[in-house]
Amino acid sequence: MTDQIPALRLENIVKTFPGVRALDGVSFQVMPGEVHALLGENGAGKSTLMKVLGGIHQPDEGRIFIEEVSAIMASPLDAKSKGVVFIHQELSLADELSVAENIYLGELPRKSFGRVDFEKLYADSGAILERLKCGFTPQTIVGDLSIANKQMVEIARALTVDAKAVIFDEPTASLTDAEKVVLFDIINDLRSQGVGIVYISHRMDEIFTISDKVSVLRDGEYRGSLITADTNEDEVTQLMIGRSLDLTAAIEHAPLGKVALEVRDLSCGALFHGVNFKVHAGEVVGFYGLVGAGRTEIAETLFGLRSPSAGKILLDGQEVNISSPIDAIRYGISLVPEDRKEQGLVLGMNCRDNMTLPQVGDLTAGPFVSDGAEIAIFDLYRDKLAIKTPSWRQQVGNLSGGNQQKIVIGKWLSMAPRVLIVDEPTRGIDVGSKSEIHNLIRDLAKQGYAVIVISSEMPEVLRVSDRVIAMFHGEIIREFSSEEVNEDNLVQAISGIKSDKVA
Repeated sequence: MTDQIPALRLENIVKTFPGVRALDGVSFQVMPGEVHALLGENGAGKSTLMKVLGGIHQPDEGRIFIEEVSAIMASPLDAKSKGVVFIHQELSLADELSVAENIYLGELPRKSFGRVDFEKLYADSGAILERLKCGFTPQTIVGDLSIANKQMVEIARALTVDAKAVIFDEPTASLTDAEKVVLFDIINDLRSQGVGIVYISHRMDEIFTISDKVSVLRDGEYRGSLITADTNEDEVTQLMIGRSLDLTAAIEHAPLGKVALEVRDLSCGALFHGVNFKVHAGEVVGFYGLVGAGRTEIAETLFGLRSPSAGKILLDGQEVNISSPIDAIRYGISLVPEDRKEQGLVLGMNCRDNMTLPQVGDLTAGPFVSDGAEIAIFDLYRDKLAIKTPSWRQQVGNLSGGNQQKIVIGKWLSMAPRVLIVDEPTRGIDVGSKSEIHNLIRDLAKQGYAVIVISSEMPEVLRVSDRVIAMFHGEIIREFSSEEVNEDNLVQAISGIKSDKVA
């Protein structure tokens, strides 16, 4: 590999946004047939660097070379024509169009008089979908697909050209374990064809499974590279955040208060049935299960987004009827949703307005919203949650994933809830911010909040929870205390094994 020329090379790239120097003279390269992981905390500059390479942003300074030929990436289509394909973390699909039209968007095959050659379009798209082992057709409307399947359509786009380099930005954030296996097979196939792969992920297990080399950015600067086989997670983490993290430290359990939330025989059609559990004040209850087990659907029912078909919800021992989020908020139930960007934030609005949005009607002075009251709320929770932002005027869309998540949590804490439900609290968040969110959840329990955490990451559930509830096909299979739960018996439970014996 040392005698080869790089598939792509970036030299002294500088990119500045208002108030932020996102990239400060960064150089980076990937060789043909190499999977090169690019790591760093949220806001370190990873995605910005790749967006410069992918033609989304233009660099203020620096140069890009494709196989040592200087190139200017005027647009994503221009970058793709030069052999650089960007698979985005945020989906960039047209929901109203078919899968095939999305795969070949901007380069649809044509017949005479400019007509689209749908026969060729569907045939070519079908071949790619078959290669990806997708269970949907080229004619399927993208808006009808799940998030995971939409991500597979994004990946399919990369296979339409003779790529020299493919950039994967958090590609597994919405994929199931089975779909991850297919993705890694595709990456290995591209690697065998001599394609350079840039792989951005916060998931260390994936980095050590798929990559050959790791490069790290911190505060917009290049901090070094490591051979994956010769390093370990602690060394990579120290390079990323400038310190080591002890993610195995035992948690402190707060004294439990009275039962804040009780659910009796709760059902919601075919999504989940006969669910019973309690959450005390000062307690974190973790929900764990495979995709489709019913965890998120329970949270949405408690928050009034779904209507239960049977059962009761009790708060402080009193039965309540929750038919909408307005009811849930009034009763003191708040939900930090699974997808913060789509469901938890208005990305074009500033930090202050996002944080005060649910209570804006209570912050009026005459016909106007009280700026002073809003700023006071934002300042309070910015300090409490250590939110890093230049000011309240900063657009939320410009914040790192960890700080965006803190804005969503602060928004609901400012409503003084009795019960806080957090769905996938650290999805798409770097290892440093993940530790902060975990500590924040434990601190909330110490303050007397009743907290429900739903997570697809077993280490996360085991770390933050006082009790863990395992779900399988819409029902609770087992409930574990923190002392008895471990990886083995939790895996057994989410596989449908109802044994009362701890493995």
